[in-house]
Amino acid sequence: MTRIPTHVAIIMDGNGRWAEQRGLPRLAGHRQGARTVRTIVEAACRIGLRHLTLYTFSVDNWKRPAEEVNGLLDLVGETVRDYAAELIANGVRVHVIGDLDDLPQRVREPVDWLIEASSGNRTMDLHMALNYGGRSDLVRAVRHIAQQVACGQIVPEEIDEALLRGMLSTGLVPDPDLIIRTGGEKRLSDFLIYEAAYAEFYFCDVLWPDFSVADLNQALLDYGRRERRFGRTSEQVRGQAELSNAA
Repeated sequence: MTRIPTHVAIIMDGNGRWAEQRGLPRLAGHRQGARTVRTIVEAACRIGLRHLTLYTFSVDNWKRPAEEVNGLLDLVGETVRDYAAELIANGVRVHVIGDLDDLPQRVREPVDWLIEASSGNRTMDLHMALNYGGRSDLVRAVRHIAQQVACGQIVPEEIDEALLRGMLSTGLVPDPDLIIRTGGEKRLSDFLIYEAAYAEFYFCDVLWPDFSVADLNQALLDYGRRERRFGRTSEQVRGQAELSNAA
């Protein structure tokens, strides 16, 4: 790999279908998916990724059957407790994007503890998208800005992209360089919709419980072959690269 992205975000899709294909309850797929999370986080640390964001539980997941929702939330809390010591030992700093206020205490407590316990780590930042939705995050940010305008703290002319970006729950996280979605679907599903403006996308048919380190490596190799222009021409990008190499 000649070019490693700074920030990789993953939409972990296909847990339910993985279980259904095997005649198992959907929660069995989510449990197997949690094992995959552990494998991929470890690999990301070894590869040298600086930021990894995992779409763990979306605001729209509340629409699923209550039994599945409760099982998912229990699994999040269980996984955080079981994996906390290993994450801390590996130097992983844990953050959450999304609204934790609506989550039950059995999930909040281990998550809050891990955030605090890992706060001094610097090897990699792991961002868990919990009760997260890109649109709802934008609405919260706009409301906050509106309140500041109403209080006279800022004037409308001061509102720009940087201000809005800083108000999002991802305000301290760099925009994703690469977004991976497993499971064969090709959509964002309300994930980092503002932050993904210039992200590269990688879609694969592998269901998340079967996603391997080799699959992650393939996505990173594919990313490394792409030319990221950010509105410029290929000639400009090549010229900038030549100047950087000369320097």
